This record gives sequence, C-alpha cells and structure tokens, in this order.
Amino acid sequence: MSPVSPDSSDNQPDEGPVPDDQLMLAYAGGDKAAFDALYTRHESGLYRFVRRLLGVRLSSEVDEVFQETWERIVKARASFSPERASWRTWAFTIAHNLAMDRLRLSGREVSFYAHDEDGDGLEAGVLFSRGLLRAGAAQQPSTEEVAFWRAAGRRLLACLDELPDEQRAAFLLQQEEGFTIEAMSLSLDVGFETVRSRLRYGLQKLRICMERYLSALERVS
Repeated sequence: MSPVSPDSSDNQPDEGPVPDDQLMLAYAGGDKAAFDALYTRHESGLYRFVRRLLGVRLSSEVDEVFQETWERIVKARASFSPERASWRTWAFTIAHNLAMDRLRLSGREVSFYAHDEDGDGLEAGVLFSRGLLRAGAAQQPSTEEVAFWRAAGRRLLACLDELPDEQRAAFLLQQEEGFTIEAMSLSLDVGFETVRSRLRYGLQKLRICMERYLSALERVS
C-alpha cells in the first residue's frame, strides 16, 4: 500500500489561523512575520479600546498611547508567558495600564460630549441595539432606525465618557472585547467581586444616562 504523498493538498486538514499565543512565542523567537500577523489581527481592537478609555478630553493622546502599547509589547516579548495569561489579556493589560496612567496624570475632568468620530456613533448604536442596554433590533434597519441608533450611539459614547475610569475600562473590556470576568480580573489587577461591582455600577449609571432613549424605544415598540 503506497503512502500518501506529503505534497498532496487534497488530504491536508484546514488548520485555521495560528493562535495569538503561538504567534507571540514565534515572534519572541525571531519571526517578524508573526508580529505582523498579530498587529493586523488586533490593531483595530486595541486602538478602539485606548480611544474609548481615554475619552474625548484626551483624544489627542490616543495615537501616542496606542503606539506606546505596541512598543511595550515589542520590548516585553521575551517575558510573555501563555501560562500566566493569554496574549490578548496580556496586551490589553498593557494598553489599560498606559491609558490609566495618562488619565491619572491629566487630572481628567468629567464632562459631557456628544461626538461621532470615525463613525463611532453608529458603531456604538449597533452595540446598544444588540442588547447592551436594551434587547432587540431589526436585522435590516430602516433609514430612520439607522438615524436613531446613530443618535443613541452618540449618546452612549457621551455617557461612557462620564463614567469613572475604572468602570469604563471594565465595561469596554466586557462589552466590546468580550473579556470574561476572569480575564478582566487579570487585566485590571483586581478581584472578581471588584470587577463585578464596577460593571454593575457602570451599567446602572449608563442606564440612567440613556433613559431618554430607552423611553423612546418603549414608545415605538
């Protein structure tokens, strides 16, 4: 019986994308292409997290903090250990710590801003409509519904900017990045109950802030 040729593509399984942890270990071992793959995969998520965490008041510092995050990742590549935390948790921890340092140094004042930079209003409105604060949204929304969700999204972004920094960070990690409580506890360097409290109080404040739009939803439902 003849062995199957290793060059036969018909029998090669689809292995899928290389996991983040393996890419980072490969990069630490000298594979620069592995870093390029990580950057491409997580550039938008990390940038969005830094931008939302810093808020409008520190929007001019987003690019610098984002760049510094990747510089830290590069410098610390030899210390990365998937046994301690996944790459994604590790990377977002670095971004979180750098952003929080800027917020502390700035003496950030809480202010209300309604903004829609780079389409964030509609993006946040989609997040809102998925069930973040209210369940249910049309699969193919009308022009009027899109306008409504864009306005609701702008309001949500402004409400996020009013949250205490720690509550905003917990909210963003869970709702936008899909972090579990365990991963958030690692990233934020606090206990499970502290994470849960930040999420609970943050959501309560967001619901109050979004009350006007929630009431509007009740009228049209």
